[in-house]
Amino acid sequence: MLSPNHDEFGFGIDPFNPRVARPVEAVGATTKEKLNRQIRQSCPRVPGVYGMLDRSGDLIYVGKSKSLRNRLLSYFSAANEEEKGGRIIENTRAIQWETQPSEFAALLREQQLIRQFTPRWNVQGVPKRQRPVYLCLGRAPAPQFFLSPKIPKDYIALQGPFFGAKRMANAVDALNKVFRLRDCSQQQTFEFAEQLSLFQIDHRPGCLRLELNTCLGPCAAACTRSEYASQVNAAESFLDGFNDEPLIALQDQMESASANRQYELAGRAYQTLKSLRYVHRKLTMLANARRKFSFVYAVPGYDGCHTWYLIHCGEVSAVAATPIGRDGYQAIKPIINSWKATLESAADRGHGPFPYTLGTVASWFKKNPAELDRTFAPDQAGRKYYRKSMTA
Repeated sequence: MLSPNHDEFGFGIDPFNPRVARPVEAVGATTKEKLNRQIRQSCPRVPGVYGMLDRSGDLIYVGKSKSLRNRLLSYFSAANEEEKGGRIIENTRAIQWETQPSEFAALLREQQLIRQFTPRWNVQGVPKRQRPVYLCLGRAPAPQFFLSPKIPKDYIALQGPFFGAKRMANAVDALNKVFRLRDCSQQQTFEFAEQLSLFQIDHRPGCLRLELNTCLGPCAAACTRSEYASQVNAAESFLDGFNDEPLIALQDQMESASANRQYELAGRAYQTLKSLRYVHRKLTMLANARRKFSFVYAVPGYDGCHTWYLIHCGEVSAVAATPIGRDGYQAIKPIINSWKATLESAADRGHGPFPYTLGTVASWFKKNPAELDRTFAPDQAGRKYYRKSMTA
């Protein structure tokens, strides 16, 4: 079993598998040598996900590969002993794996499992500069930009994951200043200008940012809710990849500081600009995926388990087994019709069934542009499903 908190063996339900659950195999031993031997004897060279379990049966690491056997054997390499993989295998007493019909399916399953179980070694041992974080906008009553290692509940909009804790912290600091949003804690009391009182009260700001004109001052009744909401809308536009105002503002600040020989200030602005350019590049990539990627993606399976994925505004929205023959197509036709309706509906950013798949989908087609040849509109399914899904 995964741990004392889990009663069932295996990884659990796969929301991206439209068929019966795929079998999970496992090996266990008290030494690396014995584990190595069992992997060589039983692990196949096919796509899939794997999990490392420690002596207590806790799932400590999840990974994926297009060749499970090759990937798992790499953990036992002498060259890997000082690396993260070597440290993981030292703490491993059992390994389980679940085959997947394709590399794309393995990617989705890995991401879902990491979100479900949050194994400690998927973060532990990873340098902070490489740890994933989400860029979020939210937290009533005065929303702000903030970072979260996982998708939080209290957000208006978010994108990610991004990598690099330090540069993302710099980016968040710059974004809150450029959009004049607060960066204080939730313990701060907020008073908007329209919240009139019978008595004149001198609301003092909680920091110097109101004086520096880098915050609207919702803590000091210096703005109305409407004025603050207008800035939040502009911040949302940035997250959607449609607003490059922060980059322009920082570029101007850097050039002005340099012209005035304020080189230290110019240097700080340059470092922050680098962080924001990284964020903006990724936001632009995700925005392009949202605008362009709405279709059915037919993925052949090495084992005959061919799969159709409904991609809606860059996110995986639904999955179905590829129909076989005319009867199979007729049976799936109601699903195809519902998919057509989904694609014709407006995007509800970040609130689809699997919003965390956006980055995976965007990166997948960026690295594998030829895979776009396997995509089609739902109303083309009747004419194209043989060619699109039955061939590799």
